[in-house]
Amino acid sequence: MKIRGFEVISSFADKNINLPERSTEHSAGYDIEASENTVLKPGEIKLIPTGLKAYMQAGEVLYLFDRSSNPRKKGLVLINSVGVIDGDYYNNPSNEGAIFAQMKNISDEDVLVEKGERVVQGVFMPFLVADGDNAQGERTGGFGSTGK
Repeated sequence: MKIRGFEVISSFADKNINLPERSTEHSAGYDIEASENTVLKPGEIKLIPTGLKAYMQAGEVLYLFDRSSNPRKKGLVLINSVGVIDGDYYNNPSNEGAIFAQMKNISDEDVLVEKGERVVQGVFMPFLVADGDNAQGERTGGFGSTGK
């Protein structure tokens, strides 16, 4: 039985995508790499594809956090501060649950993110719901589709 983890989305199956790994025994985050070269112009915001999707148990979420070296070394920031990958995003019919890092170039020069370069770190965590919560909707789309 699968509990939580990462898989390569079908459209990237032949692109030699690395599954995320933790760097050390005490690391909370799984290092997630870019799945293709992407250039960001100064001030530009782009979705960096990872070629991955994530599965997890009910009551869990995958948070995407910026790597601490991104602003200083690359001039990039994760523009939404924290990415939230909900459990029902996995295998959604719109995009199979493809994970993207929404990055902004805060430098004055073009920034190249190369395939295989670590761009974000993913942390699986439990979440809680409020008393009286009765969410019963179903996901109908992919990236940014909740609440449309």
